[in-house]
Amino acid sequence: MNSTHSTSARISLAPLYWLALGTFAVGTESFMIAGLLPDMATDLHTSIVATGQLVTVFALAYAFSSPVLTALTGGLHRRTMMILSLSAFTLANLIAWGAQNYWELMAARVLLAAAAGLYVPGANALAGAIAGPERRGTALAIVNGGITIAVAFGVPLGALIGDRLGWRMTFAGVAALSAVATAGLLFGLPRTIGAGLPTATLRERVHVARQPVILMTLLVTTLWAMGAYTIYTYLALFIARTTPLHGAQIGYVLFTWGVAAAVGVFIGGKAVDRVGPRRVIVPCLIVSILAFSLMSASAHWLPTSLALVPILLSVVAWGVAHWSFYPAQQAGLISIAGLRGTPIALSLNASFMYLGFSLGAALGSLTLSLTSVSDLGWTAAACEIAALVLTVVIRRLAVQAPKLACAAA
Repeated sequence: MNSTHSTSARISLAPLYWLALGTFAVGTESFMIAGLLPDMATDLHTSIVATGQLVTVFALAYAFSSPVLTALTGGLHRRTMMILSLSAFTLANLIAWGAQNYWELMAARVLLAAAAGLYVPGANALAGAIAGPERRGTALAIVNGGITIAVAFGVPLGALIGDRLGWRMTFAGVAALSAVATAGLLFGLPRTIGAGLPTATLRERVHVARQPVILMTLLVTTLWAMGAYTIYTYLALFIARTTPLHGAQIGYVLFTWGVAAAVGVFIGGKAVDRVGPRRVIVPCLIVSILAFSLMSASAHWLPTSLALVPILLSVVAWGVAHWSFYPAQQAGLISIAGLRGTPIALSLNASFMYLGFSLGAALGSLTLSLTSVSDLGWTAAACEIAALVLTVVIRRLAVQAPKLACAAA
């Protein structure tokens, strides 16, 4: 009896790994470009700041297109939608690979963002439908694990391939990866999966986002993401200018950050189960503030040979703290939104995160235009301080609300 149950469980969860391969491809493409910016700027005959707008536009397009397109395509079969969106993602990577100039590449990035913004929320929704309520947590962990693994291994691998074979080959590699994932969905997802799965309308999403505590919590996500992407977008440039490392060696730094990020997701998840999200979020923001500040302080006041060690330590601390925050923030939103509002709140959280990525990339380019690469850490730290202050305000409001309710009664 147990053997039969476990076999059915294995069969029912098997399609999740094809969905996860898709999120791995999306995660790799979303994050890898930061390590390629210097080479892309040279090849496309543009400035590093202009090339950084490829990150800004992708993240902005993802943030705004994801909720709109997900709502507009709510009537389509989810399995069909997943296959179509990942096929479009594959095609967009091929367009990026063959782009002849900056504007063609920019157009490819917009298409990539729209396809990714449809795929990731849909994959999460399908994961819940495949696994059922009793295994939903495991299912979501598998599907979102694709993004975590992409940060840990896909991104630095992309940086190394870009250094050896040129940046175009990284897009070709992701196209091949997403094509395999698309084939996996085509043959590995049962045709009945996701039939009749409800999708939140735009009105429902706006209603959830208008709740003050949820909106403020989503703004914390945006500020947190802004801080990270202010410096992550130009991390390759920062490392090249402030340490003795260059070329493929910078890829190893991105790999180190990725491994730290993967460790952070694991630690964050375990810590949330043990002490709750509130006790995880504040320490993560504080560590991020210290790490970003140390990066700029080292860049300003230490010679490149001596700055290497504190900057590498800061990168590791930032990676762990940044991605420990994410599961804690999601858990906090779930507790605020309740069971019915959870899918909408988590989808909005992803959009607000990408909005933060976009604003952070723009803020990084503004910092480079007005000051120098060494100041990116200060700017990033300021964003995390704002996130910390808003978090404290939310907690005080949460404490005061029950007292005010009792007084009114």
